[in-house]
Parts: sequence; structure tokens; C-alpha cells
Amino acid sequence: MKRVALLVVVLLLAAAGAWYLVTSRGPVAQENLTIYYVRSDGTTLSHWTVSMRPRAAGEGDSERLHDVALYAAVQAVAGPPSEVDAVRFPTGTHVLNVSVSGSTATVDLSSDVASSAGGSFQETAEFKGLVYTVTGISSINAVQVLVAGRSVESLPGGHLELDQPLRRSDW
Repeated sequence: MKRVALLVVVLLLAAAGAWYLVTSRGPVAQENLTIYYVRSDGTTLSHWTVSMRPRAAGEGDSERLHDVALYAAVQAVAGPPSEVDAVRFPTGTHVLNVSVSGSTATVDLSSDVASSAGGSFQETAEFKGLVYTVTGISSINAVQVLVAGRSVESLPGGHLELDQPLRRSDW
């Protein structure tokens, strides 16, 4: 009888320990990010959702914000899948760096972005998608664009002013 009672106590302790381990870790949060783009008509703003990696153990808030902003900018510049009819950044354009200061993200794009040949229509659509994507991150409300590490007044076409941070309200 003592053996049975001892076995029951051991099983109860094992079950309680397993329950504690499972519930104390909490659920694994799956984070998603909305990536915006403008359709080829130049006016329709569309989006798709990408999954984010879970927050790493020990990852600080500022590091996480940087990583999310970088991922958002890279996805926005890459654009939607190739079969989607959308305005795209010029071939070769990529994100060199992203930093966040206060509520402004600074996105440094490669010089390939200056080869845009679509005029104001294309420039507006490209940057609208980028700005909507990055400002979709809760603590960011503006995007400062650099080209190859430098602040520029505009791209060579001169259609969109880039020397001040861009906001959703600019569209």
C-alpha cells in the first residue's frame, strides 16, 4: 500500500512539474508584418503579410525595433511576388541600412534607386509602399530616405522631395 501511495505522489509531482514547465513559457507568439505596395494603376494600395521570426531570448526592445524596421524595409523594396502587377523599385535597388531614432526610421537605399525611369508616377508609388510599410510598425511614424548614405533633395527626376521625413499623410 505504501508503494502505491508513493507512486501516486511521484506521478502527481511529475504531472505538476510538467504542467508548470508548459504554462510558464507561455505561447510562442507568431508575429506578422504587413508589406504595402502600389498596383500598376498607380493608385491602388495593396498589401501582403509576411511572418516574422519570434523575438530572440535576451533581445532588447531597441534591437527588436531595428530588426523589424530593417526586415520591413527590405521586404518593401523587394516588392510583392513577381506575378503580382505592381510598381517596383528599379532593378538592383536594395536596403543598405536602417536605423531608428525616436519615431523616425532612416532607410538608406542603394544608388540604384536613382535609375528610376517611370517619372513621378513610379517614384510616388515606390515610396508610398515603403513609407506605409515602415510606418506600419507601431512606434514609427516617419521615414527619412538616404541614397548611398547621403541625404538627397530628390531623385534625378526631381519628382519627390526626399530631404525631409516622409509620412503616410504625405499621400
